[in-house]
Amino acid sequence: MSQSHEGHDHAPKITTDNQRKVLIAFLITFTYMVVEVIGGLMSGSLALIADAGHMLTDAGALALSYAAFRFGQRAADQSRTYGYLRFEVIAGLVNAIALFAIVVWIAIEAIDRFRTPGEVLAGPMFVVAIVGLLINMLVFWILTRGDKEHVNIKGAVLHVMGDLLGSVGAISAAIIIYFTGWTPIDPILSIVVSILILRSAWALLRNSLHILLEGAPDNAKPEEIQTYLMGAVQGLAAVRHVHVWLITSGKALATLHVQPDADTDARRLVKAVEAELAKHFDIQHATIAIDWPDMPGDECAMGDNTHGHADHGHSDHDEAEGHADHDHNHTGHKH
Repeated sequence: MSQSHEGHDHAPKITTDNQRKVLIAFLITFTYMVVEVIGGLMSGSLALIADAGHMLTDAGALALSYAAFRFGQRAADQSRTYGYLRFEVIAGLVNAIALFAIVVWIAIEAIDRFRTPGEVLAGPMFVVAIVGLLINMLVFWILTRGDKEHVNIKGAVLHVMGDLLGSVGAISAAIIIYFTGWTPIDPILSIVVSILILRSAWALLRNSLHILLEGAPDNAKPEEIQTYLMGAVQGLAAVRHVHVWLITSGKALATLHVQPDADTDARRLVKAVEAELAKHFDIQHATIAIDWPDMPGDECAMGDNTHGHADHGHSDHDEAEGHADHDHNHTGHKH
């Protein structure tokens, strides 16, 4: 059996620069969120308070991202052999639930504001919203100077983009109220902001649950892997029992069985399969069992251990939690 670790690190490749940018963005966002709440209460603007609610969730997301950076640096141990890579997924789930709660609160407040309209001070509302827009632009600039491909940075950038739209909505409401006196625009735009939050929350919730349920990456479905390997790797007679799942965003694991042709060197074949999985599907960690040509098709060979993991067996699915000593037992498994 081969277990590929080429180019793979159990702890995320975290840079101090990314951590610093996320921390700065959090401090700026949280500080201005407090200012926006005060401004919303003073001006009577629900749009400002709604945008502050969105900024609160963003501050929470940034805090969780920073915590994920910190926890992600912890070394793997006997209990958590992949380290703390799932921490950011759990953080995303918590953040999604918080976003849904904010949406419900904004909707309730908007309905109440329609029933009993209150005075909205357009001047202070406009000033606070303009400052908010500038703050969000600053945070956006700080974050986009970091590693934009990192899942934590990418998620934070998406949240800040939502904040930018929320600030634009509050500015629009302030201008309309100032020139027309039509205050219903305030709760209307608050609902628009809440819809933007809801879309982000749903996407985040769906992605977090998909990973926690050990879903496959969008670009690496088992049938696609099987078909691709059969066409790309010479000397490969069959590919069976392909399982692939995400341990965290952007980090996929796989287990599979390969059967070499009768005259094919098994070790060379395994190396070729590992290389194709890494290059085409970005799977840097794969456990590959060899089914020898003279074995019945419904038997699963434990095969060679080309990387010296003789005592490291794996079930064809339970490796998701990466326990170093668990068994790769397919006895009685229908193939």
